[in-house]
Amino acid sequence: MIGEELKDFRSGYVSIIGRPNVGKSTLLNSILGEKVAIVTTKPQTTRNRIIGIKTLPNAQIIFIDTPGIHKPRHKLGEAMVKTALEALNEVDIILFMVEPHSPEKEDLSVIEMLKKVRSPVFLLINKIDTIKKTDLLPLIDHFKNLYSFQEIIPLSALKQDGMSMLMKRIYDSMPSGPKYYPDEFITDQLERFMVSEIIRERVMEMTEEEVPYSVAVEITEWEEREDGLIVISGNIYVEREGQKGIIIGKRGAMLKSIGSAARIDIERLLNTKVFLELWVKVKKDWRNNKTTLRELGY
Repeated sequence: MIGEELKDFRSGYVSIIGRPNVGKSTLLNSILGEKVAIVTTKPQTTRNRIIGIKTLPNAQIIFIDTPGIHKPRHKLGEAMVKTALEALNEVDIILFMVEPHSPEKEDLSVIEMLKKVRSPVFLLINKIDTIKKTDLLPLIDHFKNLYSFQEIIPLSALKQDGMSMLMKRIYDSMPSGPKYYPDEFITDQLERFMVSEIIRERVMEMTEEEVPYSVAVEITEWEEREDGLIVISGNIYVEREGQKGIIIGKRGAMLKSIGSAARIDIERLLNTKVFLELWVKVKKDWRNNKTTLRELGY
């Protein structure tokens, strides 16, 4: 009986790739029905490889959301692109996500990389709610001529349009395999990492220009008290004194707003009351410092 169940059960790894801001993290959150990857309107939001686990009655699919593939301008960018490319060689399916228009230079670069990969590739044309239906077929034909995709699936991750079709196609292409994670797991990320990402998301949403990209967050204290309260302290690192002033704001107003908004999301994640204390510190040019990047988990 156990052997029969294993034979009928499917499992495997699916990598989500594409240039920055095409909707990869939105897709992952949409598939899981939970927020495990931060989403902002700014490109290059995802820095680490984030795993999301979708457990179905007859399958377990592990999705890997990767940083957007782009031309790096610093060592952090190099690490992000390296993470994205490494994910191509260890998965059962690659989901290559694009926006609904002719491919840009970075899209074409990704397609060239895919020609060296053995895993089957699904092309996902995202944000189809933003174009006319008559524009879709010529676009599909154009991409067909560039690469022999196993599937081409138009969808809107934000509006949940085309998602059931995508999941069916993924399931059909999954090999037989075991259940890697318990049913209740939706991510392998530690709570501390997810909390630091929530704080970073709020900083990115509330600041402009170069400041969001110069920010890293480190959780320095985590105390779970008997009454259920969790006391969390964190450092927000920036590269220059001027950026520190922007995040703190006039009389600390900006930092207070960031902390209040982040605390609400953290309490929702942890399902308990949280006391959150944030400090802003300068680590000069940290994105180009290999030691600091390692310390911060990049």
